[in-house]
Amino acid sequence: MEELIKFGHSTIIINSLDELMFNMETHKFTSLKSDKKVWFSMWFLGAIITFGIALFPMFYRLIENRNKHFKKEETIEKQVINYLQHQKKTVPKINKHPHKMNRKIWTAAIIFVIPVFIITYLLSKDLAMHEAEQDNFLAQAFPERIFMAQTIPIKTYALITIVTLGFGIIYWLYKIVNQYNAHFRAHIQLEKKIASLMEEKKNGE
Repeated sequence: MEELIKFGHSTIIINSLDELMFNMETHKFTSLKSDKKVWFSMWFLGAIITFGIALFPMFYRLIENRNKHFKKEETIEKQVINYLQHQKKTVPKINKHPHKMNRKIWTAAIIFVIPVFIITYLLSKDLAMHEAEQDNFLAQAFPERIFMAQTIPIKTYALITIVTLGFGIIYWLYKIVNQYNAHFRAHIQLEKKIASLMEEKKNGE
């Protein structure tokens, strides 16, 4: 038995409980929270004024944002897979996301300095891998994708850091913070595009 249900100003015919759940998933997809950005210049200036103390909350925020974003991406991919299954289309293999970093332990560890280099490297590597796998996933799910992976020259950043006897880590950190911010900005448009494609194809059934 068909049931008429109204979502906002749209009228949708629901043929089954599965389709009702699908529409609820699509609505939830468009309601995901936006990622929080970190402004490197503000935190770096704060670190100078506080003799490095401000670096602790900055790294905490960076790691927290990384963890939350990758977790959100898992949710998005699961919802896209549910959509493709509902459409009876080929389902791409879900990506293996980077492991969650313990933000408290890693943040506390920067007091030994060396972890600063390790965290910066991990943030760079994880973002590069995340973008490449995300682009591959979307290429299979939506040929109309608009997201393109950034170029993250980790070897170049590492070389600059070595040549400058470690001081280049400031430049590397500055660049990777900006690249995460750029990724978050692009993701806002990406999420809108995916939601739009899902809605268009669903209505075109």
